[in-house]
Amino acid sequence: MSDPLIGGSRTPATRKRSSGSKMAGCLRLLCDCGLRGVWRAGQLPNHLNRRTFYGCPHSKAICNLVWLRREISQWPCSSKIFTTAAAKSGEDAALKWGLLAIPVATFCLGTWQVQRRKWKLKLIADLEARVAAQPVPLPLDLLELKELEYRPVRVRGYFDHTKELYILPRSLIDSEKETRVAGQLMSNPESGGNVITPFYCTDLGITILVNRGFVPRKKMKPETRLKGQIREEIALTGVVRLSETRKPFVPENNVEQNRWYYRDLEAMARVTGAEPIFIDADYKSTVPGGPIGGQTRVTLRNEHMQYIITWYGLCAATSYLWYKKFIQKVPL
Repeated sequence: MSDPLIGGSRTPATRKRSSGSKMAGCLRLLCDCGLRGVWRAGQLPNHLNRRTFYGCPHSKAICNLVWLRREISQWPCSSKIFTTAAAKSGEDAALKWGLLAIPVATFCLGTWQVQRRKWKLKLIADLEARVAAQPVPLPLDLLELKELEYRPVRVRGYFDHTKELYILPRSLIDSEKETRVAGQLMSNPESGGNVITPFYCTDLGITILVNRGFVPRKKMKPETRLKGQIREEIALTGVVRLSETRKPFVPENNVEQNRWYYRDLEAMARVTGAEPIFIDADYKSTVPGGPIGGQTRVTLRNEHMQYIITWYGLCAATSYLWYKKFIQKVPL
């Protein structure tokens, strides 16, 4: 029997089997290359669809299949690279605009502090103008008094020293001394308290509460300052003050021990039998040996300039870093 592969005589059945086996081999190569989804009518190369008398040209089919396999094997890699690049580009864009929010936010905060500083300066100026205004008679209407806080008022009457109250701890308010020591790292304010004394107003027929001023701790007891205990009727000028709420970390008022830490006008009025009307006596009311008047602090905390410098400084620094990183592409 002659070998059909060497060139002997071939029967039709032999030619059919040889052609079929070669075509099966081509199909297996296609499957191995992952071309199941590609093998559709009209998508294979012409030399793979063309059949000859001897069947599929084996060597030519293999060459083309290797080429197809190489091309197709590169498609997933290229797609993966493109997807990775797109994801990285999206992450860079999100990081870029996300970090830009930092200088924008700090700039807005700095601008807000500028407006706050203007408001605070205007408030301080209004308070100073109120304190420097001409004294007016003390009104009896409590609602009207609420509109007169920090305004000077005139009263006439006498003190009841038997019902003194003590707000402590307090330090002496001395505007001239505070100006001298301003900017010093340390100061030694004298510790003591403020003496609150009921004052009967003869022209109004009511008793009010008057902050006579500061006394050092060693002269808190009335018998240590008998010379300053005024008995006669006097005219007095003071600044209207309203009740205040207890601040955090401030102790509760101890009524039994007569130790007050904040102005609670309702409680003070109940203890002394006076009206819930409170004034700070001015410095001119000071008598030798008695409390030092003028203990009204009208300055408000104003640290907005520090906040402005801080926020604008952060805005400038973060803006510079953002520009170097995302505009000039300088690695940081």
